Amino acid sequence: MIISVASGKGGTGKTTVAVSLALSIENSQIIDCDVEEPNVHLFLNPEIKEKIKVKTLIPEVDKNKCNYCGYCSQICVYNALAVLKFNSTGEVLLFPHLCHGCGGCILLCPEKAINQGFREIGEITIGYRENVEFVEGKLNISEVLAPKVIEKAKNFIKPDKIAIIDAPPGTTCPTVSAIKGSDFCLLVTEPTPFGLHDLELAYEVTKALKVPSGVVINKSEDDKIIEDFCKKNNLPILMKIPFKREIAELYSKGVPLVVGMPKYKENFQKLITLIKNFKK
Repeated sequence: MIISVASGKGGTGKTTVAVSLALSIENSQIIDCDVEEPNVHLFLNPEIKEKIKVKTLIPEVDKNKCNYCGYCSQICVYNALAVLKFNSTGEVLLFPHLCHGCGGCILLCPEKAINQGFREIGEITIGYRENVEFVEGKLNISEVLAPKVIEKAKNFIKPDKIAIIDAPPGTTCPTVSAIKGSDFCLLVTEPTPFGLHDLELAYEVTKALKVPSGVVINKSEDDKIIEDFCKKNNLPILMKIPFKREIAELYSKGVPLVVGMPKYKENFQKLITLIKNFKK
Protein backbone atom coordinates (compact mmCIF):
# COMPACT_ATOMS: atom_id res chain seq x y z
CA MET A 1 0.00 0.00 0.00
CA ILE A 2 1.27 3.45 -0.93
CA ILE A 3 0.18 6.49 1.10
CA SER A 4 1.35 9.91 -0.02
CA VAL A 5 1.38 12.83 2.42
CA ALA A 6 0.96 16.16 0.68
CA SER A 7 0.07 19.78 1.30
CA GLY A 8 -0.70 22.77 -0.86
CA LYS A 9 1.88 24.86 1.00
CA GLY A 10 5.00 24.39 3.07
CA GLY A 11 5.02 24.49 6.86
CA THR A 12 1.71 22.72 7.50
CA GLY A 13 3.29 19.71 9.24
CA LYS A 14 3.45 17.31 6.31
CA THR A 15 6.77 15.76 7.33
CA THR A 16 5.65 15.56 10.97
CA VAL A 17 2.66 13.46 9.89
CA ALA A 18 4.66 11.31 7.44
CA VAL A 19 7.40 10.45 9.94
CA SER A 20 4.99 9.77 12.80
CA LEU A 21 2.85 7.56 10.58
CA ALA A 22 5.87 5.51 9.44
CA LEU A 23 7.07 5.07 13.04
CA SER A 24 3.62 3.97 14.23
CA ILE A 25 3.17 0.98 11.95
CA GLU A 26 5.04 -2.26 11.41
CA ASN A 27 6.95 -3.08 8.24
CA SER A 28 6.94 0.44 6.79
CA GLN A 29 8.98 2.49 4.36
CA ILE A 30 9.24 6.25 4.23
CA ILE A 31 10.17 7.76 0.88
CA ASP A 32 11.29 11.40 1.10
CA CYS A 33 10.26 12.78 -2.29
CA ASP A 34 10.68 16.43 -1.30
CA VAL A 35 13.87 16.22 -3.33
CA GLU A 36 14.69 19.93 -3.38
CA GLU A 37 14.65 20.16 0.41
CA PRO A 38 14.51 16.66 1.96
CA ASN A 39 14.35 16.71 5.75
CA VAL A 40 12.94 13.36 6.90
CA HIS A 41 16.49 12.30 7.87
CA LEU A 42 16.58 15.08 10.50
CA PHE A 43 13.71 13.41 12.39
CA LEU A 44 14.41 9.77 11.63
CA ASN A 45 18.22 9.83 12.02
CA PRO A 46 18.58 6.59 10.05
CA GLU A 47 21.63 4.38 9.71
CA ILE A 48 22.71 4.92 6.09
CA LYS A 49 23.44 1.77 4.09
CA GLU A 50 23.70 2.89 0.47
CA LYS A 51 23.90 5.91 -1.83
CA ILE A 52 22.98 5.72 -5.52
CA LYS A 53 23.60 8.40 -8.14
CA VAL A 54 20.68 9.55 -10.30
CA LYS A 55 21.54 10.32 -13.90
CA THR A 56 19.62 11.68 -16.86
CA LEU A 57 20.15 11.11 -20.55
CA ILE A 58 21.82 13.86 -22.61
CA PRO A 59 22.80 13.89 -26.29
CA GLU A 60 26.42 13.57 -27.33
CA VAL A 61 27.16 14.73 -30.89
CA ASP A 62 29.58 12.81 -33.11
CA LYS A 63 31.18 15.65 -35.08
CA ASN A 64 32.53 13.17 -37.64
CA LYS A 65 28.96 12.30 -38.67
CA CYS A 66 27.12 15.59 -38.03
CA ASN A 67 26.43 17.77 -41.09
CA TYR A 68 24.91 20.58 -38.96
CA CYS A 69 21.52 20.36 -40.66
CA GLY A 70 19.86 21.75 -37.52
CA TYR A 71 17.07 19.18 -37.39
CA CYS A 72 17.84 18.24 -33.76
CA SER A 73 17.36 21.84 -32.63
CA GLN A 74 14.10 22.10 -34.56
CA ILE A 75 12.50 19.08 -32.89
CA CYS A 76 13.67 19.92 -29.34
CA VAL A 77 10.64 21.52 -27.67
CA TYR A 78 12.79 22.60 -24.71
CA ASN A 79 15.32 24.53 -26.87
CA ALA A 80 18.17 22.57 -25.33
CA LEU A 81 20.06 22.41 -28.63
CA ALA A 82 21.27 25.14 -30.98
CA VAL A 83 23.08 24.49 -34.25
CA LEU A 84 25.45 27.03 -35.81
CA LYS A 85 26.62 26.40 -39.38
CA PHE A 86 29.69 28.07 -40.91
CA ASN A 87 30.13 27.11 -44.58
CA SER A 88 31.36 23.49 -44.44
CA THR A 89 31.66 23.28 -40.67
CA GLY A 90 29.63 24.26 -37.63
CA GLU A 91 28.89 23.76 -33.95
CA VAL A 92 26.15 22.11 -31.90
CA LEU A 93 25.50 23.82 -28.59
CA LEU A 94 23.88 21.86 -25.77
CA PHE A 95 22.23 23.58 -22.80
CA PRO A 96 22.17 20.70 -20.27
CA HIS A 97 19.75 22.26 -17.78
CA LEU A 98 17.13 22.68 -20.50
CA CYS A 99 17.44 19.07 -21.70
CA HIS A 100 14.69 16.79 -20.36
CA GLY A 101 16.38 13.60 -21.54
CA CYS A 102 13.55 12.53 -23.87
CA GLY A 103 15.97 11.16 -26.48
CA GLY A 104 14.02 12.60 -29.41
CA CYS A 105 17.09 14.13 -31.00
CA ILE A 106 18.96 10.82 -30.79
CA LEU A 107 16.07 8.91 -32.36
CA LEU A 108 15.36 11.36 -35.19
CA CYS A 109 18.82 12.57 -36.24
CA PRO A 110 18.98 11.89 -40.03
CA GLU A 111 22.73 11.21 -39.88
CA LYS A 112 22.60 9.09 -36.69
CA ALA A 113 25.21 11.49 -35.36
CA ILE A 114 23.84 11.78 -31.81
CA ASN A 115 24.61 9.18 -29.16
CA GLN A 116 23.39 8.65 -25.60
CA GLY A 117 25.30 10.36 -22.82
CA PHE A 118 24.46 10.77 -19.16
CA ARG A 119 24.96 13.37 -16.46
CA GLU A 120 24.37 13.25 -12.72
CA ILE A 121 21.41 15.23 -11.38
CA GLY A 122 20.83 13.80 -7.89
CA GLU A 123 21.25 11.03 -5.37
CA ILE A 124 19.18 8.35 -3.64
CA THR A 125 20.06 7.50 -0.03
CA ILE A 126 18.85 4.28 1.59
CA GLY A 127 18.96 3.54 5.30
CA TYR A 128 17.07 2.09 8.28
CA ARG A 129 15.77 3.03 11.70
CA GLU A 130 14.44 0.07 13.65
CA ASN A 131 11.51 -1.30 11.61
CA VAL A 132 11.39 1.62 9.17
CA GLU A 133 13.20 1.60 5.83
CA PHE A 134 14.31 5.08 4.77
CA VAL A 135 14.65 6.22 1.14
CA GLU A 136 15.59 9.79 0.30
CA GLY A 137 15.76 11.48 -3.08
CA LYS A 138 17.92 14.59 -3.30
CA LEU A 139 18.25 16.87 -6.32
CA ASN A 140 21.66 18.40 -6.93
CA ILE A 141 21.95 22.16 -6.46
CA SER A 142 20.95 24.15 -9.58
CA GLU A 143 19.23 21.16 -11.22
CA VAL A 144 15.57 21.35 -12.29
CA LEU A 145 14.55 17.77 -13.12
CA ALA A 146 13.01 16.98 -9.74
CA PRO A 147 10.46 14.50 -11.19
CA LYS A 148 13.26 12.25 -12.48
CA VAL A 149 14.78 11.99 -8.98
CA ILE A 150 11.33 11.42 -7.47
CA GLU A 151 10.56 8.59 -9.89
CA LYS A 152 13.94 7.01 -9.13
CA ALA A 153 13.22 7.16 -5.38
CA LYS A 154 9.78 5.61 -5.90
CA ASN A 155 11.39 2.71 -7.74
CA PHE A 156 12.57 1.48 -4.32
CA ILE A 157 9.01 1.07 -3.00
CA LYS A 158 8.47 -2.53 -1.90
CA PRO A 159 4.99 -4.04 -2.44
CA ASP A 160 5.17 -6.05 0.79
CA LYS A 161 5.56 -2.89 2.89
CA ILE A 162 3.37 0.11 3.65
CA ALA A 163 5.13 2.96 1.87
CA ILE A 164 4.71 6.51 3.17
CA ILE A 165 5.66 9.16 0.59
CA ASP A 166 6.58 12.60 1.90
CA ALA A 167 5.61 14.67 -1.15
CA PRO A 168 6.94 18.14 -2.02
CA PRO A 169 4.69 21.02 -0.95
CA GLY A 170 2.59 22.80 -3.56
CA THR A 171 0.82 21.55 -6.68
CA THR A 172 3.58 21.62 -9.30
CA CYS A 173 5.13 18.80 -11.38
CA PRO A 174 7.23 17.36 -8.49
CA THR A 175 4.12 17.07 -6.31
CA VAL A 176 2.17 15.39 -9.08
CA SER A 177 5.06 12.94 -9.65
CA ALA A 178 5.12 12.06 -5.94
CA ILE A 179 1.35 11.55 -5.52
CA LYS A 180 0.79 9.72 -8.82
CA GLY A 181 0.23 6.00 -8.29
CA SER A 182 -0.64 6.30 -4.59
CA ASP A 183 -3.46 4.28 -3.08
CA PHE A 184 -4.40 7.17 -0.80
CA CYS A 185 -3.27 10.76 -0.22
CA LEU A 186 -3.28 12.51 3.15
CA LEU A 187 -3.70 16.26 2.73
CA VAL A 188 -2.17 18.08 5.68
CA THR A 189 -3.49 21.58 6.27
CA GLU A 190 -3.87 24.24 8.94
CA PRO A 191 -7.01 26.24 9.82
CA THR A 192 -5.98 29.54 8.21
CA PRO A 193 -7.14 31.31 5.02
CA PHE A 194 -3.83 30.42 3.36
CA GLY A 195 -4.17 26.83 4.54
CA LEU A 196 -7.68 26.60 3.09
CA HIS A 197 -6.67 28.13 -0.25
CA ASP A 198 -3.80 25.70 -0.73
CA LEU A 199 -5.87 22.74 0.49
CA GLU A 200 -8.35 23.51 -2.29
CA LEU A 201 -5.54 23.38 -4.87
CA ALA A 202 -4.06 20.17 -3.48
CA TYR A 203 -7.47 18.51 -3.39
CA GLU A 204 -7.97 19.35 -7.07
CA VAL A 205 -4.67 17.61 -7.85
CA THR A 206 -5.79 14.40 -6.10
CA LYS A 207 -9.08 14.49 -7.98
CA ALA A 208 -7.30 14.92 -11.32
CA LEU A 209 -5.03 11.96 -10.47
CA LYS A 210 -8.02 9.92 -9.25
CA VAL A 211 -6.29 9.28 -5.92
CA PRO A 212 -8.69 9.09 -2.91
CA SER A 213 -7.82 11.57 -0.18
CA GLY A 214 -8.53 12.67 3.36
CA VAL A 215 -7.49 15.59 5.55
CA VAL A 216 -5.28 15.95 8.60
CA ILE A 217 -5.67 19.30 10.36
CA ASN A 218 -2.46 20.37 12.07
CA LYS A 219 -2.31 23.25 14.57
CA SER A 220 -5.97 22.52 15.18
CA GLU A 221 -7.83 25.22 17.09
CA ASP A 222 -10.73 26.98 15.36
CA ASP A 223 -11.20 24.65 12.39
CA LYS A 224 -14.51 25.91 10.97
CA ILE A 225 -13.21 27.11 7.59
CA ILE A 226 -11.55 23.73 6.94
CA GLU A 227 -14.51 21.75 8.27
CA ASP A 228 -16.92 23.68 6.02
CA PHE A 229 -14.80 23.01 2.94
CA CYS A 230 -14.46 19.31 3.76
CA LYS A 231 -18.19 18.95 4.39
CA LYS A 232 -19.01 20.68 1.10
CA ASN A 233 -16.70 18.36 -0.83
CA ASN A 234 -17.44 15.17 1.13
CA LEU A 235 -13.77 15.07 2.11
CA PRO A 236 -13.16 13.15 5.35
CA ILE A 237 -11.20 14.74 8.21
CA LEU A 238 -9.23 11.79 9.52
CA MET A 239 -7.17 13.36 12.29
CA LYS A 240 -6.54 16.60 14.17
CA ILE A 241 -3.26 17.58 15.80
CA PRO A 242 -3.75 20.36 18.39
CA PHE A 243 -1.98 23.71 18.31
CA LYS A 244 0.40 23.17 21.26
CA ARG A 245 3.75 24.69 22.16
CA GLU A 246 5.07 21.29 23.26
CA ILE A 247 4.57 19.88 19.75
CA ALA A 248 6.36 22.84 18.18
CA GLU A 249 9.28 22.39 20.59
CA LEU A 250 9.63 18.73 19.61
CA TYR A 251 9.69 19.71 15.95
CA SER A 252 12.36 22.35 16.53
CA LYS A 253 14.56 19.69 18.19
CA GLY A 254 14.06 17.17 15.40
CA VAL A 255 12.10 14.78 17.64
CA PRO A 256 9.22 12.88 15.95
CA LEU A 257 5.85 13.55 17.53
CA VAL A 258 5.22 9.89 18.41
CA VAL A 259 8.65 9.65 20.07
CA GLY A 260 8.39 12.82 22.13
CA MET A 261 4.71 12.28 22.95
CA PRO A 262 4.10 8.47 22.72
CA LYS A 263 0.36 8.84 23.40
CA TYR A 264 -0.04 10.04 19.80
CA LYS A 265 1.17 6.70 18.43
CA GLU A 266 -2.27 5.21 18.98
CA ASN A 267 -3.81 8.13 17.05
CA PHE A 268 -1.59 7.41 14.05
CA GLN A 269 -2.36 3.69 14.26
CA LYS A 270 -6.06 4.57 14.12
CA LEU A 271 -5.29 6.81 11.16
CA ILE A 272 -3.75 3.95 9.17
CA THR A 273 -6.80 1.79 9.97
CA LEU A 274 -9.11 4.51 8.65
CA ILE A 275 -7.06 4.78 5.46
CA LYS A 276 -7.19 1.00 4.91
CA ASN A 277 -10.97 1.09 5.34
CA PHE A 278 -11.30 3.88 2.76
CA LYS A 279 -9.16 1.89 0.33
CA LYS A 280 -11.60 -1.03 0.62
